[in-house]
Amino acid sequence: MSKQISPVINAEDLIALQKSEIIIIDARAGINAKENYTTTHLQDARYVDLNFDLATVPTDAANGGRHPLPSPEKFSRILSKLGITPSSHVIIYDDKNGSNAAARFWWMLRAIGHEKVQVINGGLQAAVKAGFPVSSGIETFAEAESYPIAIWRLSQADITEIDKASNDSDTIIIDVRDKDRFDGLTEPIDLIAGHIPGATNIPFTSNLNEDGTYLSPSVLKAKYQDIIGNTKTENVIVHCGSGVTACHTLLAMDYAGLPIPKLYVGSWSEWSRNNRPMITAETK
Repeated sequence: MSKQISPVINAEDLIALQKSEIIIIDARAGINAKENYTTTHLQDARYVDLNFDLATVPTDAANGGRHPLPSPEKFSRILSKLGITPSSHVIIYDDKNGSNAAARFWWMLRAIGHEKVQVINGGLQAAVKAGFPVSSGIETFAEAESYPIAIWRLSQADITEIDKASNDSDTIIIDVRDKDRFDGLTEPIDLIAGHIPGATNIPFTSNLNEDGTYLSPSVLKAKYQDIIGNTKTENVIVHCGSGVTACHTLLAMDYAGLPIPKLYVGSWSEWSRNNRPMITAETK
């Protein structure tokens, strides 16, 4: 197996790559994401939709959260439609410093064993600022043969494991949402504001410099080693609201050269809808 490339690529290094050797993916999310892509995107970028391509959204978020993973079979079809093969060098961006669907797509590719995948440091804004050309409209490209996927290889935690972990001093649960949501002061998306008992709040924004780029690998490594200490990787679980932004922290830890912890995909959106213990502003 070849040496794993860095999960983060700087915009200047992206410009130096031969376009014929990479597949660029626009993973912006939100109400107007597809419209924004059609208006302006990095030249040759192909669009993925968080809700339709990178998740199988349930009728009730109590069943797996707001963004459960698609089946490996569905993800294989998505990759084929995007023209991605096991040997493709995939470059992903969004407009939220990688904290939106870019890191989620990165994690999903890594979770099926894909090696050559990177997220643009600083996202769309950094690439445009560096002079990468942009386009409009819908890009056309050839589909690829079926991408062979058997299972998700990266570790995940489910709600039953979180039940046990929240009362286990040997397990670290990291919640990457902002502090006000964690503290139960505000909740713009889910039904209840608060956090899982025993969880530690490390907002994903603390992975970033003021310009929206990642902190250096050495700084990130020191930061997370201080938090994790001697805890085994299998006893570290990362979550957010719906298993998307958590991937930003998983990417940061991989960028730092640390093992990738478990992802709780259901996250707060699932936990808070299943009558589990919760720490809210009222219960503190």
